[in-house]
Amino acid sequence: MTSQRRHQSQRSVTSQHQQGPIVLVSDRDRSDLYERLRTATDRSVTSVTATGEFSLPIEGARGVVIELDCPDRTRRVLERISAAETAVPTVVAPRNGSERLAATALQAGATEYVPSDVEEPADRVLEALASANGTRERTTVESTAREDGEATSDDRLDRVFSTTLPDEAFVISEDGTYLEANTPTESANMKTAPADQLVGERLDDVFPDDVADRLQECVERTLETNEEQSIEYKAATEEGLRWFEGKVIPADERVAGERAVIWLARDITQRAKRERDVRQHRDRLETLDRINVVVRQVIQTLVEAPTRSTIEQEVCERLVDSELYCGSWIGELAGEGTVHYRTGAGEAETFIERVSDLSTDRERPVVTAMQTGEIMVDNEMLQNPEMPAGLQEAAQLHDIRSAIAVPISYDNAVYGVLAVLATREDAFGGREQDAFRLLGETIGFAINAVKNRRLLFSDAVVELELRISGGDTFSFDLSEEHDCSAYLEWTGTNSNGRVYQYVTFEGIDGQTVLEKASAHESIEECRLIHDGDDRCTIEIRLHESGVRTLTDHGVTIRDITVSEGSGTVIVEVPRDADVREIVDAMKRVYEDTELVARREIDQPVQTAIERREGILDRLTDRQLTALRLAYYGGYFDWPRGSTGEEIAEAMDVTPPTMHQHLRRGLYELLSEFFEEGGGTG
Repeated sequence: MTSQRRHQSQRSVTSQHQQGPIVLVSDRDRSDLYERLRTATDRSVTSVTATGEFSLPIEGARGVVIELDCPDRTRRVLERISAAETAVPTVVAPRNGSERLAATALQAGATEYVPSDVEEPADRVLEALASANGTRERTTVESTAREDGEATSDDRLDRVFSTTLPDEAFVISEDGTYLEANTPTESANMKTAPADQLVGERLDDVFPDDVADRLQECVERTLETNEEQSIEYKAATEEGLRWFEGKVIPADERVAGERAVIWLARDITQRAKRERDVRQHRDRLETLDRINVVVRQVIQTLVEAPTRSTIEQEVCERLVDSELYCGSWIGELAGEGTVHYRTGAGEAETFIERVSDLSTDRERPVVTAMQTGEIMVDNEMLQNPEMPAGLQEAAQLHDIRSAIAVPISYDNAVYGVLAVLATREDAFGGREQDAFRLLGETIGFAINAVKNRRLLFSDAVVELELRISGGDTFSFDLSEEHDCSAYLEWTGTNSNGRVYQYVTFEGIDGQTVLEKASAHESIEECRLIHDGDDRCTIEIRLHESGVRTLTDHGVTIRDITVSEGSGTVIVEVPRDADVREIVDAMKRVYEDTELVARREIDQPVQTAIERREGILDRLTDRQLTALRLAYYGGYFDWPRGSTGEEIAEAMDVTPPTMHQHLRRGLYELLSEFFEEGGGTG
């Protein structure tokens, strides 16, 4: 048949198709698509139920629509249409589509494939039929050089996958060679390479070796099992590195004489990102839970730790044993220019060793943490250009990617810093920092408790005498200006952490002290407790207290006096206490602090019975009787079990006399606890 005669014949067929009915092949008598097609077009629609040896009236039909979900049944229908002498457009429009069905439509020569999830499927089917009929003449003219006028696989790829896949489709041989490739227009900016450049290339020419090996294994597994396979992989595209999901389907027939697969690639970058975010969130929660478990375990070990060194060693070992961290160490400031390394644990020995060799400056996180009391974090250590060269090399050696510096403190006392190292990036987020902040405070509390416990149970202590010159506080200023003396009676904090002091002044009246205190910048509030001609006691609340600094370091204050602008402080500490640490702490509040004397003192051991008898010896018979009757009579209960009048009647005295004995007895008891061995502490 000549080109002209073939052209005229095709014109006649096209004209017939444009006037004929639409044949719907379904597995049910009346389907939703049938009704939609009848509503959407003025042409007749014939429904054929594909059961048994059904007849297929395609002579003169405008097109055939196949509404079958089974790939094998769809293939048989397409083969019957292909075997007929009359050419007719075919559209595969399943109710529940799949990549396997789309591939079958491609291989069996369908004109178009309409996915099941498109909007208005009837309109899409009609558009596909109209497009196929309208371009039939052009397609036939371009195919005159092809044997029997058949379209190539590339044509079928263009027709089917332009509406099936948003990304890419390939035919790949058993040895990993691209035989055919197609990139739909709407996803051209995400293609791995132009389709004409891929054909003839191999997987290992397009992908890195590790990715290419995985993809080649998937091809071989698909052909070996003759079953569809799925694989996820990264690919470099014109939009950058993106994630793809590959659906790999064995080709039923050889392509160019070779066994092959149909590879359908779908871009899943956004899904992969969401899954990664969910996975990272879950991993972070699991890690946080593990961190909290470790923190709780560490806190439990601190309760009974006998010494500070035991506390610090337990903390470092527990953190490393959790396998969350590769290294942990504790240090403290040691004079000018150095960080004193106390203890550590983990495999990052080189990094930890070099830490102790570095001089201090305010840019170093561990120093900043100790000086400011704030947590310092570096979650990108390997990319930190400000890290000293020695530490940078050590971090690379141990693959240290994140670090945190946690101040170890209790109230106003900073005992050092806890540094923790991790091989995970972003290991110390906000919640992790909260957990470590609690850990740092707990370690500080435990160290403080150990200091106090050692002092309490020690039978020998060291008495330190400190001299403070020119202290910039109210007592120093007042003693220098009015030539008076000040004595600390007691200091402490309330539940809100406010520091209170009770101070007695001699050589000045109460009103003058109250006026000066109210105007002094270091005092928040003040109140006159007792006023005499030449002696008074006031209650003051301070912004900062050197006395509080001493108590936070586990010392017992025996006496503090201030006169002529200078102060003398006498404290007791355990024999093995770090005196330098105490002096340095005071220097941070009072710059001109000097250690004047250090004396060892034996503390007499007193049993509970001896202490009780000593207290009773200080009470008169009437005072002891008043206390006993009030206690056993419920006078101190609420509501009271006995009134003051009833206690007085039992004592056979007047109520005022009873109250006098009761108050004096209470005073003797309280003075035993608050004045003996620490009245000014």
